[in-house]
Amino acid sequence: MIKAERLAKVYTLDGTQVTALADVSFQIEKGSYTALMGPSGSGKSTLMNILGLLDTPTGGEYNLNGVNVAGLPDDALAQIRNREIGFVFQSHNLLPRNTVLENVCLPLYYRGVSDPRQNAKEALERVGLSHRTHHFPGQISGGESQRTAIARAIVSHPSVIFADEPTGNLDSKTGEQIMGILRELNESGVTIVMVTHDSAIASNAHRIIRLKDGMLVE
Repeated sequence: MIKAERLAKVYTLDGTQVTALADVSFQIEKGSYTALMGPSGSGKSTLMNILGLLDTPTGGEYNLNGVNVAGLPDDALAQIRNREIGFVFQSHNLLPRNTVLENVCLPLYYRGVSDPRQNAKEALERVGLSHRTHHFPGQISGGESQRTAIARAIVSHPSVIFADEPTGNLDSKTGEQIMGILRELNESGVTIVMVTHDSAIASNAHRIIRLKDGMLVE
């Protein structure tokens, strides 16, 4: 599903070039569960953003489902992102003035689905939040917010879910519940790629890719 060949990312900050990624190559198979690990500044979030089409590499090739996406224009990337990819962020990124149901509907509205509510309700049921459809983000717990984010990520049936520190702001019990949901999604065939600094969380994955100083080390 994912094939990265010699990916590089260089930023220019105050006239100085900073290498965030250098010569990173690997493959991720469809239906697998992969964790990206590394210390702060290792390049794992930069790599996640490139894989999720939120950023573009300055060198190398990135193939997603057989398509070389590294040089595509922004509108083409947006279409692929909306069709193929679901995101779960540490900060949830829910819209505070929209209900839980409306937040989950958003990806389908972007795809032109005129009435996505039934699909959104099914996604919320899958993560155990059928009773929270009409609540607002400020009225639910952190764990429920993260489950809402997962429902939003899966509502359009993406090929791959990118989860960036999905349990980072949660207590251990709630974190285990979130990991259980991700595990069930993977068992149903969804490819999971997760950034984490926690080795216990990474142990849920089938495979760990370790980065250090922008390079793949294991």
